[in-house]
Amino acid sequence: MEVRIYYEDTDAAGVVYHANYLKYFERARSEYLRERGVSVSELASEGFVFPVVRVEIDFRSPALHDDLLLIHTSPEQVKGSSFALRQQAVRKTDGRLLADALITLACVGPELKARRIPSILRDLLEARLSETAR
Repeated sequence: MEVRIYYEDTDAAGVVYHANYLKYFERARSEYLRERGVSVSELASEGFVFPVVRVEIDFRSPALHDDLLLIHTSPEQVKGSSFALRQQAVRKTDGRLLADALITLACVGPELKARRIPSILRDLLEARLSETAR
């Protein structure tokens, strides 16, 4: 997914404010699933919600006003009721890695108790994992 950096995204030093990466990664996760035929809103209506339970981010280089970033998303791990995605923000013009994140999400129901990941999502994630393992 592409993200353009606007003035509102930056801090007093003209660098993307660190918390904004979480927004970029959130949007990219939704788009990643949507592009592969999985609707987060449909899963929510079926009682599957995916809160973020862990975030690890290494900030490598700053993004600046007007940069165009590519946000890459790929599955890293799938368990019974949780999964982890690797997400990376890369500057499009030079390919430089700006932020590297491992985001862990749980699968819970409306009562916020753990549930098994629905098969449509599990199948997608496991298929992508096996593709990257080759």
